[in-house]
Amino acid sequence: MPEWLVLTLAMVAACVVVVAITLVRHRAAREDEDPSETPDVIEYMTMWIGVIYAIVLGLAIAGVWEARGAAEDHVRTEAQALHEISERVRVYPPEVRERIREDVNTYVGHVVTTEWKAMADQGTVTERGDELMRRIRVDLTDYEPRDDFEAQAYQPLIDQISVADQARNARADSTEPTMPGVVWFGLITGAVITIGMILALQIRRTPRELILAVLFSALIAFMLFLIWDFDAPYSRGITATAEPFLDLFPDAGR
Repeated sequence: MPEWLVLTLAMVAACVVVVAITLVRHRAAREDEDPSETPDVIEYMTMWIGVIYAIVLGLAIAGVWEARGAAEDHVRTEAQALHEISERVRVYPPEVRERIREDVNTYVGHVVTTEWKAMADQGTVTERGDELMRRIRVDLTDYEPRDDFEAQAYQPLIDQISVADQARNARADSTEPTMPGVVWFGLITGAVITIGMILALQIRRTPRELILAVLFSALIAFMLFLIWDFDAPYSRGITATAEPFLDLFPDAGR
């Protein structure tokens, strides 16, 4: 289901629930009931519940946004390290240099096509990607430098493959949703309580109050959608892309 359709359904559902509850309460209310007699303590509690819930929503959005930014950093780090390897092996003999570059290009091509789709659909990296990364590591570590010039390039290349491998592992860890189930329970429960407290204030006096209640409920639905959308950095909505790989290896996606 497209993300925009999920957002639309969530906001419409929130609005429909508020309107339905308000209409039911209006019909069931006593004729002598006075909405202006709402106790001050309820208004006070509603205000604080709204403030606390707003803080929780803000922290949740900040958390998933930070996780998405970290996911993008992992991709950039991995792509840059592999690019450095491709460039620095120019000091090696042609047959060794071409083999390493070919293995790097094969790995990048696999990441931006097959593995990226697996990350979006299954939330995991592929065993083939692990195998290709190990092949690059073996290419670099098993080569014995023939002179001092090649020896000076050897250790930086080992450092770069370590950086790339660490970034790959971090990317694999970032494929899963970052928000625990208990946090989602708190967010949804908090939304129900917050909206429920607003309805407890007897929002049925004027169409203007009903409209404000509907808009408030739709806003909460929108904020929850944003958290859900950013919660999976590689598979939903505004995702971390493979653009860093394609920028440094233009032929990888072909």
